Amino acid sequence: MAKLWQKNYTLDSMMEHFTVRNDYVYDQELVLSDLIGSAAHARGLCRIGILSEDELDMLLSGLSEIAAMRKSNSFPIKLSDEDCHTAIEGFLTERSGTVGKKIHTGRSRNDQVQTALRLYMREAVLKLSSAAVGFASSLIDLAKANVSVPMPGRTHMQIAMPSSVALWALSFAEEVEEETAMLLDLYKVLDQSPLGSAASYGVTLPLDREYTSSLMGFSRVQNNVLYANNSRGKFEAIFLDHAEYLALTVSKLAQDLMLFTLPEFGYFSLPRELCTGSSIMPQKKNPDGLELARSRTALIASCSMRVKSIIKALPSGYNRDFQDTKEPLIEGFRSTEELLLIMSEMISKLEVHPDRLIAACTPELYATDRVMEKVLSGGNFRDSYKDVGLNLDKVEGEDPVASLSKRTSIGTAGNLGIEKDEKWLSELEGLCSAKMEHLSSVYSSLIPGISEVII
Repeated sequence: MAKLWQKNYTLDSMMEHFTVRNDYVYDQELVLSDLIGSAAHARGLCRIGILSEDELDMLLSGLSEIAAMRKSNSFPIKLSDEDCHTAIEGFLTERSGTVGKKIHTGRSRNDQVQTALRLYMREAVLKLSSAAVGFASSLIDLAKANVSVPMPGRTHMQIAMPSSVALWALSFAEEVEEETAMLLDLYKVLDQSPLGSAASYGVTLPLDREYTSSLMGFSRVQNNVLYANNSRGKFEAIFLDHAEYLALTVSKLAQDLMLFTLPEFGYFSLPRELCTGSSIMPQKKNPDGLELARSRTALIASCSMRVKSIIKALPSGYNRDFQDTKEPLIEGFRSTEELLLIMSEMISKLEVHPDRLIAACTPELYATDRVMEKVLSGGNFRDSYKDVGLNLDKVEGEDPVASLSKRTSIGTAGNLGIEKDEKWLSELEGLCSAKMEHLSSVYSSLIPGISEVII
């Protein structure tokens, strides 16, 4: 099919490649999203008399056919198509003739892309949240299995105070839960339909935007049509910022694991099947996955920055610059999802070595405990601190396991509150599942060929 904007000239081939680049490749990810938006738009056109019921049925049948083809990877998008939107309209036109040419009535490719991206991001939030819940769950399981296993706490990377494997693992679990909750709050922002805003200024047709919004399962319409356009890029950046927060948590955990699995420490062992080897040193078992977790965090951060750099000085209304925000959005999302899934596997198979952890709890670890004992006996903190500090050679160790029970404040090694973390995780998981079930129901009612998630 000719390009959607095709008139009486042919675009220079170099300009065609420059303006399309890899967009048509990444658009494979958006095919099902576009089908959902197109099905809602077609029903909206039928509602106001632009399409007859028979014409609507023809279009919906065509969209269902494309959905089946996409699931079997048999719906090609070519460079000459520019994007999935042209490929879809071309298929409908070839299949249904003039009826296919009506699908774009009252719609700009701008709000068509916006709608597909909004549907994609809305579900991406749930997919990422689900992966994060799984990751947090693996950390909680690690904590529950090692509640009584002591571990040296560190500051400035030096021996500091008594801690435990459970406290260490739960610190990351709670951080991930917090970030998942923030991500699910973003769902509320993304859950508004831009369809009907056209090229930022609407059209003269009496489009029922609330009707099409409800068909796609959005909670509301994005009211101002110019804002609907101006939010493009901004919403993608916010989503990628949230993805980056999760990645930063993973990066810190990866760094800890690389340190604590060193032979000199030996606190943990990584699963062999998740490590690689050296091409020259036969004894090597390398934590390449953890090293790449650090670098992927930088990649994800760069995706967010790329989007913000693109949109930072754009004027109101549509600008072609927006096209280049699509690649970092999809790349950032997929990279973060993969990162969470692989780290969940890493934690689930992590081997803990209690003997090495107990041996690492040297006497200096209890220096602060000795200060607190003096305070409880009536001494003031500053003099007690000085006395212990000047006599560190006299500080004696103690049973590392028994010392954990002395820490009774909320959130410490002797009072972890694991049940609170499990309850919170269950709530997050339930919220994700409920929203995903809602979307699946919405999709299947719009296009019978789509009875599950779209990404």
